[in-house]
Amino acid sequence: MTTTTAPTAPPPTGLPPASLRLLRAAGFISNFDRFCIAPMLVVIGARLGVPLPTMVLAASGYYLCYGLMQPVWGLASDRVGRVAVMRFSLAGAALAAFVSAAATDATMLIVARAVAGAFFAASIAASLTYVGDTVPAEVRQRPLSELMTAFALGTAVATVVAGALAHYVSWRLVFALPGLFAAYLAVALRRLAEPEREPTPSLVAPIRVVMRSRWQWYVMAVALLEGAVLLGFLTYLAPALESRGVPTALAGAVSALYGVGSMAAAQLVKRLVGRWSPAMIILVGGVQMAVAYAIAAVSLSVPALVVTALLLGGGWSFMHSTVQSWATVLAPTARATGVAMFGVALYVGSALASGLAAGAADHHAYRALFLIAAVLTVPLTVAAGVGRARYR
Repeated sequence: MTTTTAPTAPPPTGLPPASLRLLRAAGFISNFDRFCIAPMLVVIGARLGVPLPTMVLAASGYYLCYGLMQPVWGLASDRVGRVAVMRFSLAGAALAAFVSAAATDATMLIVARAVAGAFFAASIAASLTYVGDTVPAEVRQRPLSELMTAFALGTAVATVVAGALAHYVSWRLVFALPGLFAAYLAVALRRLAEPEREPTPSLVAPIRVVMRSRWQWYVMAVALLEGAVLLGFLTYLAPALESRGVPTALAGAVSALYGVGSMAAAQLVKRLVGRWSPAMIILVGGVQMAVAYAIAAVSLSVPALVVTALLLGGGWSFMHSTVQSWATVLAPTARATGVAMFGVALYVGSALASGLAAGAADHHAYRALFLIAAVLTVPLTVAAGVGRARYR
């Protein structure tokens, strides 16, 4: 008797698991590279003989270039393809990461990190756009949550590995690791199928489509504030602990709990999609973030910042994944450019906040910084929640 094996049913989202794994890997390594610098700022500054505000430029420059390159990669993605852009950008990112690892002074490191941010900027936006191109809107937040989990894992691994390796081995190795993985992915992504997209009549046509949308401007404003509140002030979590004599490795481990909180919350968010309204999910995320920063404003002890990191990770998964999913539907005919402009606002906000706060951090005024972040969370939550509730 002959038996036949039934073909494997396609995933509910319509996105093949192998493709999702590649997208998750690209986002993982991008976040690893972006978040590895924060727990090493003090150590690198001491090794290179420069003060903390100078070293913060390596983080701020990275975030700024990461944000400013979003529209460039978005336009290129709409023009030549998602996969082609990811492969090219990862190759450039690998080279910049290796130069960062070989930097002999602060200037060389700051420039190399800025270039790395410019190239790594393509990965996450292209991954999100790929999901937007291939997954129906009604179930899109589920694979987006899977991507968020990978992004959070990259954040967690980066902060743990960066702090430990910088303390016990060398900070140079931390920059070399994402370079190696980026080089591998630049080759491996050739297996990812290029999604169908509408042809663009000119290079600037997608920008015109995106900029005509009033909701696009609104969501970009929300992203600007979100980037400042979450990414900008998050940079100072590890330095706040180190200012109290906490070892770099332990400070990095505490910061890494942000990724743990984000991963745990992402699993919950996947179950809530379709059950809770997007506005309610945003509200829950905003409350977590406000409570997190309020705790840090009261106490900078290790237990207090453990809770802060976990709650910030949860808030990120609840709020950001919802706002990010919103950004993928605003301009369907120029999706890559629309998602890229969202990224511009997000990372420019983070760069501005981390840069403006550097002076206060140099004077160890971390409680005041976290209090400001807690206060800013309120208008962020209101704007994101009310806007999402009214959007049709």
